[in-house]
Amino acid sequence: MKRLVDFPDMRTVETNLVTMRDIADLAGVSPGTVSRALKNQGGLTEQTRQLILRCASELGYNALNLRSNKLKRVGFLTSRLPNLTINPFYAPILHGVEDACHDEEIALSYISLRPGERVNEIVRRHEADGLLCVGHIEPRLLERIAALGLPFVLVDHWVEGIPSVNIDNSGGADQAVRHLIGQGYKRIAFIGDTSQYPIKKRLFSFRHTLFEAGILTDPTLEVAPETPYTRAGTQAAVHRLLSSKPRPEAFFIPNDESALWAIQICLDAGLRVPEDIAIVGFDDIYAAAHAIPSLTTVRVDKEMLGRTGLELLLSRNLTEVVVETELVVRGSTMTLNLVNSN
Repeated sequence: MKRLVDFPDMRTVETNLVTMRDIADLAGVSPGTVSRALKNQGGLTEQTRQLILRCASELGYNALNLRSNKLKRVGFLTSRLPNLTINPFYAPILHGVEDACHDEEIALSYISLRPGERVNEIVRRHEADGLLCVGHIEPRLLERIAALGLPFVLVDHWVEGIPSVNIDNSGGADQAVRHLIGQGYKRIAFIGDTSQYPIKKRLFSFRHTLFEAGILTDPTLEVAPETPYTRAGTQAAVHRLLSSKPRPEAFFIPNDESALWAIQICLDAGLRVPEDIAIVGFDDIYAAAHAIPSLTTVRVDKEMLGRTGLELLLSRNLTEVVVETELVVRGSTMTLNLVNSN
């Protein structure tokens, strides 16, 4: 399908990276059935095979994806991540990669690199002949990965000249901030670790959206936690902002886990959410819909992020693919005028 691609010079164009999932959706079959049809394998009727071939042709599917030297084992490589099975953002990405590898009959290995480990030895041990590098990768580590000579794709990270799959960070942040402005909030604070590529993009969009709305940005309302992605770091940032005069009316926290911590920290401080302060997150992890109050956030199709990463790795296209986002409004935001009338 056509997806927006955001290049470094800020031009927006479209790219045709048609995946087996796209063909499956159009044909009304599973990606596995699409894979068998395109490989001319058995297990399906000729009518179904012809339907899939027509859909593939209509979408402009690149038959080079089925090259004879197809990858046999892909490494899902991460750096400095906590236990992936409990990580609320990266676990669904892994599930998407697993499903795509199953459809493509590719073996999958999970590779977690600790500081100082020898990348070449670990990748050789896993017998990976292609890599999906997920999340932030330090520049020196990325250089060692590139030196391996294997095809690789960045997922949820960006470096110029390297194929990557990312969330529409700018568009998602714009949706979140426009929602808060539309609800009547003007003094909006930002909490996030801007050393990370996705958060940096969301901060730029946060500022740009405020500017377009005629709201002057206040540097004192932008806080980077000293210990990112920890409750202690979030708590210190929230308390710092709550002590400012006047106090922020709303928080945009571009990470759901931190946003959920912020809700509880505000409640513990005797504030009501959203009556005293509104909070918007980003990612739509499972807990966002089940918190009290539930979290308004930007939904990301995390499994699609993983699937698209594998499709890009197989296609060998040197491009950036951007997966669209969707704002989900829940209980942590409400109209400021309504708050003032209560």
